[in-house]
Amino acid sequence: MSDKQLEELIVQTINGAVATIPAYLEEIKENKQVLKVEDPKEFVYGIVMGMALGMSGAILSAQKEMPTPEDQIKVRDIVYKHIPDIRERIFN
Repeated sequence: MSDKQLEELIVQTINGAVATIPAYLEEIKENKQVLKVEDPKEFVYGIVMGMALGMSGAILSAQKEMPTPEDQIKVRDIVYKHIPDIRERIFN
């Protein structure tokens, strides 16, 4: 898989994760006593980042054998490049 294809898959994964933001914020609001979350947006940011990193790694491993440390760094770097957009979509 080319770097461009990998980035496109990661961006799709990020967009899918970001699409869940309103549902997660509502879920946290409804279950505030159980979840004990002080800042719902920070909590959702953690969920989205986990989804982006986890799903991207899973996609990569489905394409071939387990991702190498270099593959994992490449995924991390691509996801991290999109952090400003992710944060803007959650906090604004």
